[in-house]
Amino acid sequence: MIRKIRNIVIALVFIPVIGVKAQDFHLSMYDAAPIYLNPAMTGLFEGSWRLHAQYRDQWRAVNFKPYNTALLSFDASYKKWGFGVQFANYRAGAGNFNIFQGLLSVAYNVPLGAKKAHNLAFGVQGGVTNKSVQYQLLTFDNQYTTANGGGFDQTMPSGEVFDVQSRYTPIVNFGMLYYFSKQESRLNPFVGVSAFNLINPNESFFGDKAKYPFRFYGHAGVRINITELFYIVPKVLVMNQDKFFEQTYALDLGYYISSSDLYLLGGLVYRNADAMVFSLGLKISNITAKFAYDVNMSRLTNTSSGKGAYEISLTYVFSKKKRKEYEKICPRL
Repeated sequence: MIRKIRNIVIALVFIPVIGVKAQDFHLSMYDAAPIYLNPAMTGLFEGSWRLHAQYRDQWRAVNFKPYNTALLSFDASYKKWGFGVQFANYRAGAGNFNIFQGLLSVAYNVPLGAKKAHNLAFGVQGGVTNKSVQYQLLTFDNQYTTANGGGFDQTMPSGEVFDVQSRYTPIVNFGMLYYFSKQESRLNPFVGVSAFNLINPNESFFGDKAKYPFRFYGHAGVRINITELFYIVPKVLVMNQDKFFEQTYALDLGYYISSSDLYLLGGLVYRNADAMVFSLGLKISNITAKFAYDVNMSRLTNTSSGKGAYEISLTYVFSKKKRKEYEKICPRL
């Protein structure tokens, strides 16, 4: 059983390296990191600048080296413009397969109509991704020996020929977002689309061609202000990358305790045929903290015992002065 689990994990990790198509890492609290979700959301918040950090730990139940994702971003707004920078790092498996990405982001917000309640935002990102693997730490079929009861001998030739151990690729992303920002409205809808890896660069470690596949997001939802103190946000996310297709349906809730200037936050996410995600959080003044846990519902459930991932996010927004009533009230994600 241990060997079977190890083979599953190595396959999941190494497919992006030797398999022709790779899948980008994803987050359960995807809109806690708005620049990661859609470049058009750069600078789209109530405040002067925003600092965000997020961490995800996945598959600890089936792998002694779990999948780790770390994200750090900073963005600021100036009039109708937004500017930002984002760093992300992903590490997985026994071969320390690692992806590090640095991106610069710029967005432009266009208010529509006399009252400027309807808004369109456009954003673009550009940067570089480094992918690396310590293939010397991995074991392959050719290294299996029947001696001494059977096992892997890493001193034996693997039969694999790596052209490089580390590769840099350019990245260009684009996004669009519509949102309705009228504060006293009962409903604040929003809808966005974003496209990633537009250059479609080669990411092979073997000297052949393995194009980094496009990734597309479509996300939509509506903030429903039930009362002045309580709101809900039903929302949906659809993602496609090559043959991989993901659907996510979610419901966020927020309750404001006016005596403490405190928001109590909660959420429920269903990722189709994959996981159920529960989240809790607090918003105190300019600081928002959230915690989420994935309950695995995929074909690995028997192996993982339902244990999927945990995720933590922390956001700080600095504001010099109060925003105008209709200015950049993005659907308060």
